[in-house]
Amino acid sequence: MIDSRYPIGPFVPPPAYSSEVRGALIGHIAEAPAKLRKAIEGLTESQLLTPYREGGWTVAQVVHHVPDSHMNAYIRFKLATTEDAPTIKAYDEARWAELPDASVTDLSASLALLESLHKRWVVFLRWLTSEQFDRTLQHPELGTVSLNRYVALYAWHGRHHVAHITTLRERMGW
Repeated sequence: MIDSRYPIGPFVPPPAYSSEVRGALIGHIAEAPAKLRKAIEGLTESQLLTPYREGGWTVAQVVHHVPDSHMNAYIRFKLATTEDAPTIKAYDEARWAELPDASVTDLSASLALLESLHKRWVVFLRWLTSEQFDRTLQHPELGTVSLNRYVALYAWHGRHHVAHITTLRERMGW
């Protein structure tokens, strides 16, 4: 039985980071917008308003959440690249998911935002050196986090939320 909270499993960082590992992780980030778009393809309004699990966000909220989260990550990468171990600001994801732009905005706006964001982010990530991936940021909940770990986290994050939708579709026979 798959845990509907973590359909691809909880985040587990790779045991080591090399240019090959980072390249694969950046590849996952590059693919995320297309995979998210495909995951919701053909869903009805009612299906988009269905929670992916009991007590979870609706499919639409998940779609809006991904660019919110990835925008924050992109900015955090840039801060960690240009400042020494910056302390980043956390945000309340659950409250953001309830704001009007995440509940009434057409999903195409969030999908377009994610696609544009990832184009910039992937170019930026591919430009970083190994030494830059070793740079860190201070996360209020996670402590000191290297950009190596952060790229792995966000490669997982996109796949994690796409799987919320695709496993719901499988369970519901959509």
